[in-house]
Amino acid sequence: MTDIHPGQRVAILADAQNLYHSAQSLYSRNIDYSSLLEKAVSGRDLTRAIAYVVRADSPDEESFFDALVDIGFETKIRDIKTFGDGSKKADWDVGMSLDAVTLANHVDTIVLCTGDGDFSRLCSHLRHEGVRVEVIAFQESTADELVAAADNFLDMSERQETFLL
Repeated sequence: MTDIHPGQRVAILADAQNLYHSAQSLYSRNIDYSSLLEKAVSGRDLTRAIAYVVRADSPDEESFFDALVDIGFETKIRDIKTFGDGSKKADWDVGMSLDAVTLANHVDTIVLCTGDGDFSRLCSHLRHEGVRVEVIAFQESTADELVAAADNFLDMSERQETFLL
């Protein structure tokens, strides 16, 4: 796959729920999305940055969504669904995958900010299409098959001072 170089077109797709829960369970801290975006772009040409978020009626979530936009992310928001048995669900796997496949013809690199192993097949597909795939997530909560499927993996745990608030 292509190396990193200036002028390379890059899209960043951040699974905010996955990152949030990983950072909270591992370190009881929050993600520094400004640093995440800066490191993901890494001097290249940013085509698009999308943060996939879930509205859960938390008091601070609207200010969080606004902060993401101020940093440079486009936010895609999904409401959490509560089922009759009390279980809740809200994931962006299909939405992120569709966006990645759609963006593949417009970028050289897609950076997936998630540890979710469900995206390993997406990585394989994108690489087959000639797109470089990078994953940024916490090693401890990242599926081995996702790391194996990507061209590059950046472990946020090794750079806590950069990626955590």
